[in-house]
Amino acid sequence: MQEELTIRKPERVAKPKWLRVKLPTGKKYTDLRSLVDKYSLNTICTSGSCPNMGECWSEGTATFMILGNVCTRSCGFCGVKTGRPEQVDWEEPEKVARSIKLMDIKHAVITSVDRDDIKDMGTIIWAETVQAIRRMNPNTTLETLIPDFQGREDLLDRIVQVAPEVVSHNMETVKRLTREVRIQAKYERSLGVLKYLKDSGIKRTKSGIMLGLGETEEEVIQTLKDLRAVNLDIVTIGQYLQPSKKHLPVKQFITPDQFQKYEKIGLEMGFRHVESGALVRSSYKAQKHLT
Repeated sequence: MQEELTIRKPERVAKPKWLRVKLPTGKKYTDLRSLVDKYSLNTICTSGSCPNMGECWSEGTATFMILGNVCTRSCGFCGVKTGRPEQVDWEEPEKVARSIKLMDIKHAVITSVDRDDIKDMGTIIWAETVQAIRRMNPNTTLETLIPDFQGREDLLDRIVQVAPEVVSHNMETVKRLTREVRIQAKYERSLGVLKYLKDSGIKRTKSGIMLGLGETEEEVIQTLKDLRAVNLDIVTIGQYLQPSKKHLPVKQFITPDQFQKYEKIGLEMGFRHVESGALVRSSYKAQKHLT
């Protein structure tokens, strides 16, 4: 009699206690939440269910996503829909600027999906959005979290020319895992983007990585070294959380002590700011990075 074979699914890593999120509170948060709901304003804070939304909004910071909500790339970690994006909304820059004024945002972070489907990859809308925000909100400071624009310097120049206070582009993961995690992106190309931005006169450049995808400590430290080699100013380090069963699984939950270790290493390397913790996201404490 043959024994029956039992195929076991890989066990999911249990989420630790330190990843529990406090419910957002405070008058500033409540007021902003009411405005977002009333006017159907588009922030990645709400659509991405960011765990730091309450803290950031209470400090007058919010993140807006432009160029639609469908991405031309299919990264294994990202919860944004992939497919054929809608037509560019040329009125979007003014809409975003009005939203920021309505919400009385002190520091705005602008991000976008990848738009490899159009010739300028969305950079014209990017530049016009920065300009519209400045016209309507002269006291609001800006961070732009940009795609790689396929590393094209002529497109990056559109960002350089409008000179946001901070320009960010995320590495997302270590070199060995880039092909699996980001698919269409390239590790060296992203480093090249950050180097070009800094060499072109951007005062504060920034990047972020996620942990828990199978990287080693040595690989994380090497990534930090690579980022310092292109004179990066600010780095964020957070825990990857699986958006759905279709996305890459979490292979490890990084301990608070390990995050503190990376922060210490990063500061010793010479980064101006290092935000390192389980719930840290790209725009976490973004207003602090202006100093």
